[in-house]
Amino acid sequence: MKEHIAYFLITFTSLFTVINPFSSMPMFLDITEFLSKSEARQFALKACFAALMAMLIFALSGNLIFSFFDISVNGLKLVGGFLFFIMGYDLLQGKRSRTKKKLEDDVDNSKDAFDSAITPFGIPMICGPGALTVTAVLVQDAATMAQKGILTFTILTACTINFVILIFSKKILNFLGPSGNKVFFRLMGLILMMIAVEYFFAGLKHYIQVVAPR
Repeated sequence: MKEHIAYFLITFTSLFTVINPFSSMPMFLDITEFLSKSEARQFALKACFAALMAMLIFALSGNLIFSFFDISVNGLKLVGGFLFFIMGYDLLQGKRSRTKKKLEDDVDNSKDAFDSAITPFGIPMICGPGALTVTAVLVQDAATMAQKGILTFTILTACTINFVILIFSKKILNFLGPSGNKVFFRLMGLILMMIAVEYFFAGLKHYIQVVAPR
């Protein structure tokens, strides 16, 4: 039981940090500014459901993708580690990622707020390359059916919490204030950079072990 709880905490921390719903709150408030509370709730639900489906589909088809392109999880860990480090560094500086800044411009140009619920807000704002990379790595590392079940529950939990945070985003931002929000950005960035280092060296270790005997 303790092993399952530990595995859940590790997978949840990795996935939740990459999704980072706190960075999506300002954009969510901008989009739903002129919507009613029920409409804003529907928008958040639609976006989080789209992100959930994308991650679950990617988790189920991950093995097929790896086999089709003949790539290994260790290569993905190397690339993912590099990607997460850049994302974490941006957050550590108190900035939103470059990708999310570009997505804000795309949403601003949308005629209807609900048009942007699935894309670009749900995908790739919530479920972006980082979330898909983490999902793919975690699926490959899940050795037992119990771990795969826990991973599925982790994805569902992360998306549910993301939905709750978006719904209460205005209250959260008012409570934290500008300084508190930046602290959260930096904390998320620090955690993400630590995850990046672990992923990078886990992938690198495999290639060193392959090359070293030669």
